[in-house]
Amino acid sequence: MTDPAKGVYDRGIFRKGNVRISDLSGSKRLPVGNSNFTTCVENSVFIDKSLFIADIIDGGATAMLYCRPRRFGKSLNLDMLQRFFEVPSPSDPSGIDTTHLFEGLAIWDAKDGAYRIHHQAYPVVRLSFSAVKERAWEDALALVSATVAAEYSRHGYLAESHRLSPAERETFMRIVDGRGDGADAKRSLAILTRLLYVHHGRRAVVLIDEYDVPVMAGYTYRYYDEAVTFMKAWLVGALKDNDALAFSVLTGVQRISKESVFSDLNNLVVNTSLDTVSDERYGFMQGEVDALADYLGFASSTEELRAWYDGYRFGTVDVYNPWSVLNYFFNGCAVDVYWGNTSSNAVLGELVEGADESTLEKFFRLLEPGGSIEAPLDLRVVLPDIGVREGAVWSMLYLAGYLTTADTAMPNDVDRARVLFVPNFEIAKLFRSEIIQRYASVAGSRDRLGELQRAFACGDAEAVQEELERILVTCASSFDLTRDNSYHMLVLGLLFGMSGYHDPLSNREAGRGRFDVLVCPENADRRPFVVVELKHAAGSRDEETLASLADEALRQIEDREYARAYDTGDAGLVCFGIAACGKQIAVRASKRNG
Repeated sequence: MTDPAKGVYDRGIFRKGNVRISDLSGSKRLPVGNSNFTTCVENSVFIDKSLFIADIIDGGATAMLYCRPRRFGKSLNLDMLQRFFEVPSPSDPSGIDTTHLFEGLAIWDAKDGAYRIHHQAYPVVRLSFSAVKERAWEDALALVSATVAAEYSRHGYLAESHRLSPAERETFMRIVDGRGDGADAKRSLAILTRLLYVHHGRRAVVLIDEYDVPVMAGYTYRYYDEAVTFMKAWLVGALKDNDALAFSVLTGVQRISKESVFSDLNNLVVNTSLDTVSDERYGFMQGEVDALADYLGFASSTEELRAWYDGYRFGTVDVYNPWSVLNYFFNGCAVDVYWGNTSSNAVLGELVEGADESTLEKFFRLLEPGGSIEAPLDLRVVLPDIGVREGAVWSMLYLAGYLTTADTAMPNDVDRARVLFVPNFEIAKLFRSEIIQRYASVAGSRDRLGELQRAFACGDAEAVQEELERILVTCASSFDLTRDNSYHMLVLGLLFGMSGYHDPLSNREAGRGRFDVLVCPENADRRPFVVVELKHAAGSRDEETLASLADEALRQIEDREYARAYDTGDAGLVCFGIAACGKQIAVRASKRNG
């Protein structure tokens, strides 16, 4: 008898419960880095997300934008849409009959095959702006124009179409050859949909992948206004009040809207990770991960796999990072920071580097065990709002996949305070790396930071004082050192990444009070616990006062028994009392053997 707990492979499709996994080749090859739907399904494993096609058809919207983090399946899903909807182009070598790719998938059987009438029924415009990351607007515009011209060439049969007028064929060739002017560039998308409609007698589908990359690059390299102005005219002309358009689907990470790109595109339906519609179409659900593990012959989803790559909530479902899961299985079930290595973590790096004291404090809180913050999410992000509009940083990080929330109700309520947290170990490591990078820069180098951390672990008060004085003089502005918390944040940040230690803890209740900073060793029999108490000598810069306050801070650790619950190992305890005013500092230390 067949074991109901095990899946069944039949004619290229593995089924377990409601999950379908296509593997026409039977090779169990994982599609790591492959976002081409045709080659993915023909040559490797494909977790069936084809009901996304039904979402598009049933939704009935003319223009749709799907925002999800990078490497969560946006490009593959968009390619799937193209291969399902597109009338094969005679000018495109990849334009083939795709019936065999869809026959075993859920969309083919859904509603007794009702969706099949849409299969290969539309001319399609497919564009990707993933490569438009130029440092100058002129170069970015040239690359956008070249990308559009390449799509025109993919429909090269239009140049000889007798259904087009001579003027239309001339316009087509002018854009293909790069002879168009600025007006042609802004109208190029609308023009192509119109020419396809005239030739085929069917309205066109427009699919645009990573629409936000040119705008993000514009923000980074200071041509934001030019990018927004162009993209607004280019998109609105094609996606609004266009009789030649059947429907359009855009994907990206950030929802760049409000008064920028989409201010005039009021027919746009936006779907983010907060929405319940299509919440199962991006990322892997628990059942999909279990089915994939079963099919590949690995133990069903382990605690390790969940801790490292699960933890997202999209709409009403819990979601794994698909890129990391595929790499995990590809590498024989070895955990690693896979998602962080796919591209630069520029958004996270810039936000950590530029964070003020209040934002840094929240970053540190997020990295504590079970750590979270409360903040509203306004996903109508406008990039210049970062650093200006309160809370914009959390919306950016949420959309980019560095934070998640279990509170996905009322996605358009921009005032609703939501509990935000880091989804899993992998993302926590990325946060930690950026914090260490920031404070290595503060310390002067990664080596200097390591030397300071070793001095803390050894209880070397003289070395700690010397390094902190140097940092205060060379790296810290006196305007940033006005209260206890300023020094607290500095010392806390400098203690991230200590070799052999967990992340530092801050302001926790312990003993008969709350300690300032505690760093716990990974092995308490080999390394001591480190406790730090800080005092701010407001207005008192003389050495005697600072030394007295440092001694007082050291006594406070003992008197209030801050480390009593933690001092359990053979390596003992190191205590530091630190007093500071402006750029002057005094450090006292004591050691206790275990």
